[in-house]
Amino acid sequence: MRELAEKYYQLLIRAASGLQSPFLFAIRLYWGWQFMQTGWGKLSHIHKVVGFFTRLGIPAPGFNAWFVSGLEFAGGLMLIVGLGSRLVALPLVIDMIVAYITADREALFSIISSPDKFMAAAPFTFLVASLVILIFGPGKASVDALLAGRLWGRRIARDLSSRRPWPRTDDVTIR
Repeated sequence: MRELAEKYYQLLIRAASGLQSPFLFAIRLYWGWQFMQTGWGKLSHIHKVVGFFTRLGIPAPGFNAWFVSGLEFAGGLMLIVGLGSRLVALPLVIDMIVAYITADREALFSIISSPDKFMAAAPFTFLVASLVILIFGPGKASVDALLAGRLWGRRIARDLSSRRPWPRTDDVTIR
């Protein structure tokens, strides 16, 4: 019975692992598009964003409005194609944390007392999507994966073939 359970558990692990790249691809496409749209909306109405940032007390509101708008637009595009995914996900995570702190402070402070309020805030899903890409990477269907295979694949294969990552048992002296 235990062997049967282990067999089906291993099957579940393989099936779920096979969904990792398509899942990451779907997150990148959807949330990259959402970031692009948000960034484009801000770029198209930059004067409103500058005014909003000014009301929030954000330092250098003009510069920060352009920076955040450009980051969200270009970052969304980069997520869609999977280019520099982790590199762009980090500033997007920071962007969403700052959005919580400045524009959704009440939701941020209700993370423990009212998690529904925290999760209903606009930055939440953008933050989670950015964290997923930052932590798990872009997946196999990305420019990052293509570049890693072409640029570093040969070097890694050469390095691995020239040395063993761990000693064989006959190389180890037991004391």
